Amino acid sequence: MTDPVIGFISGTGPQGRGLGLRLAMAGLTVRIGSRQADRAKSVAEELNGMLSKAAAGGEFQPIAGDENHAVVSGSAWVMLTVPFEHAATTLETYREDFRPGSVFVDVTVPLEFGRGDARVVVPPEGSGSLLLRRILPEGIPFTGAFKTLPAHVLEEIGTPLECDTFVFGDDKEAKDRLLEIVRRIPTLRPVDVGGLSAAATVEGMTALLIRINRRLKGKEGRFRVVGTS
Repeated sequence: MTDPVIGFISGTGPQGRGLGLRLAMAGLTVRIGSRQADRAKSVAEELNGMLSKAAAGGEFQPIAGDENHAVVSGSAWVMLTVPFEHAATTLETYREDFRPGSVFVDVTVPLEFGRGDARVVVPPEGSGSLLLRRILPEGIPFTGAFKTLPAHVLEEIGTPLECDTFVFGDDKEAKDRLLEIVRRIPTLRPVDVGGLSAAATVEGMTALLIRINRRLKGKEGRFRVVGTS
């Protein structure tokens, strides 16, 4: 059975690039989107060069690049990795391109940065994910994952992740399928934290992690849950 295509809306930034690399290294089919097809193709070419070097002559799953509308309509999984201040308008722009049977994965976090700190800007809906859920077309399952993974660590494909990522969603079938996708990324363990109500907690953990990294003058800190199987 052919693996489903995983597409990134405006995935040319650090988080989209890093996740795209990790998923492609796991053998999954990845398409990077941008408002300009040429920009997406240029980034895809750059990422494929990194993958080729990491594969050291071996086989790898090449990443493709295209315009956002084409990526959304042609993908079974659609991930949003843009900064949160652009998340709602971006999703609104492409909401009609989602095809029946596709699944949305929210990777965004509503953060505000101050001097040495970061905090969550909580929308009236209660979390960034709940705000975006209102924009996504009915019938498209909403899931969330990868919110606490530092983008620059994802891009350093020679660095094992050796951490957990928190996966949530109200559609059990879609969430279970996402858990299986995450398990294919080496040294990354998915932790099922329940339904969409978990989004606010996970987003808060992202802000906490940024604070920890900044105060300890590091950049690579990430979460790992111990004492569970």
